[in-house]
Order: sequence, then structure tokens, then C-alpha cells
Amino acid sequence: MLFGKKKPEPTFSPGTAPVERVTTVLGPGINWKGDLRGKGGVRIEGALEGEIAIRGMVIVGETGRVTCEKLQADTVIVAGSVNGQIKAEKLEIRATGRVYGDVTTHSFATDEGAFLRGKITMEEKIDLSDLPAETIAEEEPLTDEAETQQEEG
Repeated sequence: MLFGKKKPEPTFSPGTAPVERVTTVLGPGINWKGDLRGKGGVRIEGALEGEIAIRGMVIVGETGRVTCEKLQADTVIVAGSVNGQIKAEKLEIRATGRVYGDVTTHSFATDEGAFLRGKITMEEKIDLSDLPAETIAEEEPLTDEAETQQEEG
């Protein structure tokens, strides 16, 4: 290096932080009836009826409609409509967003025009321990020996 020491590479341990990107999309025109549980980022543009428990982020897009008893996630962004209770570390209701139900959160933000009919409870710490475990969807990396066995078999 010409001007100084090389900066150490940042180290990230997988599974320690909530997922902050969309990995699954329920598209417009799709109607889902049933529970949605797991780890990752989910964007809902269609209609969903059932419980949601996601370790990560849930985005209800402008065309998204969610009807549930309880929606639990690390981060929830609502631009469509949610009819049910929301429990999240961070909740954002966009200008086109409509929430009908009580909210429990640590961080709350709304855009001008956002709608909420319900009670907001702000907490120092949100207990999301009943969300799916961080390691549920992670697989062990293959070792050289395991790869060789797979190729032979």
C-alpha cells in the first residue's frame, strides 16, 4: 500500500443480524391462505390470510393485503394494508399504508398520509424469541471430503 496500512476486512458472522433484504416475493394476483414462518426478507404484493412470523423483514407493498391475528418480524414496512396486530423491532408505515390493529414496537415511523387505527405501544426491548431460530435454514458447508463423496456417489 502506498499511504498506510491495509485496513482489516470487516468480519460478519452469518445469522447474527436480521435479514434486511427481500428473498421471497408473494406477487400481485396471488392469494395465500396459511401461515408464513421462517427466516429472510418477504415482500407481499398479493393477498395473504394467516399468521406471519419472520426472522427478518416483511414488506407489504402497495398492492399487498394482509389479514392476520398477529404479524411478527424484526422489521415491518407497510405500504399496502394490514388487518391484525403487529409486533416488530422497527415499523414503518408509508403514505399509502393502512394498519388496522394494535402495534408493539421499539422504533416507529410514518409518512404523511399513513393510517393507523389501533393502539401503539413503544417498548425499550421487543421480545421476538418465539420467531423461527436464526439457524433453521442454514446448511453446513461441504468439506472437501464430503464433496468428493458426492461426486463419486
